[in-house]
Amino acid sequence: MFDLLIRGGTIVDGTGNTGFKGDVAVARDRLQILTGDTSAVEAASYIDVMGCVVCPGFIDVHTHSDLMALAEPLNEPKIRQGVTTEIVGVDGIGYAPLSKRNLDMMLTLYSGLDGYPELEYNWISVAEYLERFRQRTSGNIAHLVPNSCLRAETVGWDRRPATKDEIAAMQKMTEQAMDEGAIGMSTGLSYAPGSYADTDELVEICETVAKCGGVYVTHVRAGPPDDPFGGFKEAVEIGRHSGCPVHISHYRGPRQIQGQADKSLRFIDDAVSSGVSLSFDMYPWVAGSTTLTTYVPQWAHDGGPYKLLERLQNRGDRDKMRADVSTRLGQIEQVVICAVKTEKNRWCEGLTVKQVASRLGKEGWDAVCDLLVEEELEVGFTVYGGDMTDVNQIITHSVHMFSSDGLRTGSMPNPRTYGTFAKVLGQIARDEKIMSLEMAISKMTSVPAKRFGFSDRGILKDGMKADIVAFNPDTVKCTATFENPRQFPVGIEYVIVNGKTVVDKGTHTGVLAGEPLNTKQG
Repeated sequence: MFDLLIRGGTIVDGTGNTGFKGDVAVARDRLQILTGDTSAVEAASYIDVMGCVVCPGFIDVHTHSDLMALAEPLNEPKIRQGVTTEIVGVDGIGYAPLSKRNLDMMLTLYSGLDGYPELEYNWISVAEYLERFRQRTSGNIAHLVPNSCLRAETVGWDRRPATKDEIAAMQKMTEQAMDEGAIGMSTGLSYAPGSYADTDELVEICETVAKCGGVYVTHVRAGPPDDPFGGFKEAVEIGRHSGCPVHISHYRGPRQIQGQADKSLRFIDDAVSSGVSLSFDMYPWVAGSTTLTTYVPQWAHDGGPYKLLERLQNRGDRDKMRADVSTRLGQIEQVVICAVKTEKNRWCEGLTVKQVASRLGKEGWDAVCDLLVEEELEVGFTVYGGDMTDVNQIITHSVHMFSSDGLRTGSMPNPRTYGTFAKVLGQIARDEKIMSLEMAISKMTSVPAKRFGFSDRGILKDGMKADIVAFNPDTVKCTATFENPRQFPVGIEYVIVNGKTVVDKGTHTGVLAGEPLNTKQG
């Protein structure tokens, strides 16, 4: 007898193949596909999903749930979209492996991105960090080794090249982290201290990643004005020289060539044709979000977050920063504050920097600096820009997969946090027909599972892990908007994680079934 029988739906198995009528049976945490007459099949419980599509659980390959999935264990912004697995430690930013002092500093510096919730921060190693997620959150978690952690523990927070011995130490840390369950290494070459790494350093570390069977995941460095693809070329060269598979985060090509998706995709095709193992993710939105500290010049980050806070309060340093960002100040003033730490400044959320500055009677850059100081760097923002026509073309590429890149803090998060996967199913596939439903589902299931080594997830077939979603293809819809972003989607009826029902008729059951994942176990 089975534990659960999901019956009456159309199975879209995640491979990209056409859906078919069938039932999905679950025994413990494994699944089996049943076709034909199943009326005599016995199970402890049944879910009738007539009119629904049944598919693998979705894999969010770029997400900022590193801390909030623990602080808010129901993890509703993700699980109610059908996301059963999230990859954290992206953008070279994360919280393991780190000693206590460096963990405190990383938490402070990137609180505007990941929050700084009240948790027991008692881990040091990747193994200890991953174990915190075991049946203590709704979905599965996989972790990339952030190169900022490697640098903080070896080089420190100083803006300088790593020595040969320090690189060797980072390689050793990487090998240990991957042995403990990490699935690769990430960089965010706009974010200190990882941004201080040069190409040669990253090649050497990626040699270790490749040896351990991992993937190099990168938020690329900004290219010079005369070479908009410069950062992407660096990523490809790191893959070429290290032999490591490369995955580019949130790729939509250089901002300088918006409206020219063909050029962005030609770059990808040329790299793949040259023999580099390359893939990328992108979300179906044109607005991005991150921490407000990204607008502070890199030199001001030298020495870590406490030095940064000192410089933000120093008039001479502040004026030097103002001069450095003068050509971007107009852009900075248009970003929308989406998250702050204190109730005192909660009124800023939903307003542009320019509006905040006007209400305070301050110049824009002073408003930025003062807000960062008052909030101890815990300020997030949303920035609008890009070309949705470009995005719609880019997401059809064969090596593309979907992600949310969702921030989990503040009252006005980017709606991609709450609605990305439902938007793909509803607007992108059903309404606009940018791709077939089968292709859309494969880009959220089997494609990322294969890329990141989750060998027993991402496809509905006998013996695979029972991560399953059932949704109504006629009603599924993203309801989150920029004006009202904290809205759950409709039409996601059931979500099963490791064989346990976490969402039942659109309502969270309270079950915490998540597991830490690695490429050895799936």
